[in-house]
Amino acid sequence: MTKRGKNQHVVNHKDGWAVKGEGNKKATKVTRTQEAAINRAEEIARNQNSDTKIHGRDGKIRAGNTYGNDPCPPKDKK
Repeated sequence: MTKRGKNQHVVNHKDGWAVKGEGNKKATKVTRTQEAAINRAEEIARNQNSDTKIHGRDGKIRAGNTYGNDPCPPKDKK
């Protein structure tokens, strides 16, 4: 079984959008756009075999992806 890293959260930040490892107080990266933050979070998550959690401006998780071994893979094979 592959070791998993911290899930990467994309959250609203006073300077735009931030990528934060789960449980971290400080941002790994701050970007102007949410799209740039998502791209960076996905890159980190792929390297760490972890998940992305994309938060909206309201703070609620609105999307996300799993990279690596998904314990609950989707049933539909699009």
